[in-house]
Amino acid sequence: MTMAEFSQWLYGVPVSRYLRNAGWIVPTVQSVHILAIAVLMGSGVVLDLKLAGFMAKTESSRAVFDRYMPWLWGALAMLFLTGLVMLTAEPDRVLSNWVFWTKMALVAVAFFSTLMLRIPMRRDGLAAASPNWSIAARPIALLSLAIWVLIIVCGRWIAYVI
Repeated sequence: MTMAEFSQWLYGVPVSRYLRNAGWIVPTVQSVHILAIAVLMGSGVVLDLKLAGFMAKTESSRAVFDRYMPWLWGALAMLFLTGLVMLTAEPDRVLSNWVFWTKMALVAVAFFSTLMLRIPMRRDGLAAASPNWSIAARPIALLSLAIWVLIIVCGRWIAYVI
């Protein structure tokens, strides 16, 4: 089954038709999706800026990690759920869109890098024990921020590319 055939099949599924035809569902889900983006970016920015050494210099990495990671994971879960609803409601709009697939690839990279970058934040003594980590942390954290911004740009761009 090709992606176009799958998209056409999904478009005809009763749940997809219901989501599309109920005038309030898609806009509501899009609004929740945008709020989750704000939570994710807020948490991610704080964590990345802490990792880069630009923010929360008097707090331990562990304290910042413990405070913001639950928000980040919760936002990611909400983004997944709302994204799934939007994809189900309008599969023809996203599944054949190269920007959507670029966004999904960036999400996979960001998810993996989030896991890899946050593990060291749980160990307060890491920066002191490894000067190489301190040197590498800043560009890695800034790259992580750039990837999340690109994801947001791609998400908005999906609507304008057919």
